[in-house]
Amino acid sequence: MSKTSRKWILSGLIVVFLILLGFSVHHNIAYELGNKPDFQITKHDERVKNGVMVFCYHRVLSTDGLVKFDENVSPNTQFHDFNVNLPSFKRQMNYLQQHHVKVISLPTMMKMVEKRTPFHGKYVVITFDDIDRTMIDNAMPVLLKHHYPFTDSIITGNTGWYKQGTKLATWPAIMKMKKRAGRLVTFGVHTNNMHYLVHDGTPVFNLPKNFTRFKRDYAVSQDVLKQKVGYKSPIFTYPYGSGTPQIQKFLDQQHRLQVILTLNDGIVTDHSDLKQTPRVIINSNSWDSVKRWINYN
Repeated sequence: MSKTSRKWILSGLIVVFLILLGFSVHHNIAYELGNKPDFQITKHDERVKNGVMVFCYHRVLSTDGLVKFDENVSPNTQFHDFNVNLPSFKRQMNYLQQHHVKVISLPTMMKMVEKRTPFHGKYVVITFDDIDRTMIDNAMPVLLKHHYPFTDSIITGNTGWYKQGTKLATWPAIMKMKKRAGRLVTFGVHTNNMHYLVHDGTPVFNLPKNFTRFKRDYAVSQDVLKQKVGYKSPIFTYPYGSGTPQIQKFLDQQHRLQVILTLNDGIVTDHSDLKQTPRVIINSNSWDSVKRWINYN
């Protein structure tokens, strides 16, 4: 077989892999989107003058040749709805700085809500789900440049895995990030090993038969986090954005938990219930509506 033939075969295999990956990711994205396919925040939220918008990021991609190839061959137009490219991420962080938006940590937001004193002005909290390598390699240097705090929610039992089109960060990489970021980084738990969908598209932890398993999984995720970073977290982040009433009730009863991050619509105010903290998925489709909120007086 000639060298040229081998190249064509390899290219064909890569294309087939990306097509299959695209359909898999589409399945997961479709669940998380629910009834918000355009990602825009609501017109009501755009007009909230005083409050905290919680940003949700997943992957911050470089613009090298392989990434561009992925973008060109993937048949799934939603594949990148949970991706932001690095130049866009830099522009977004610069925009916050240029418009004097106060970027605060999640613990600071918790204290502000606990005091129940009226908010004055617009604030942003930055969060990342799953924690893949691009968060550490691409996003973190930008955040450190701006001295912006951020929260990383970790699937504690999946670190280092190749999962749904992304390479999750290893614990050594996470610990190196923790040392470099210092007080700017806060960690939350994102389950230990229950971040996936079953055959009918339901998150595995939302199945009633798995309730006992979820309770054990939650305890393990906190134990692993404490072993690795030195503390159990007051922050839980729902895989796929929400849970059943049974799951929510269990989490509400965990006295350690102060914040449960969802993908519900909304802006956090001094009267918000942080056990149902809303967030905005940041991407090219949602960013214009975020800018309208920032500029609304």
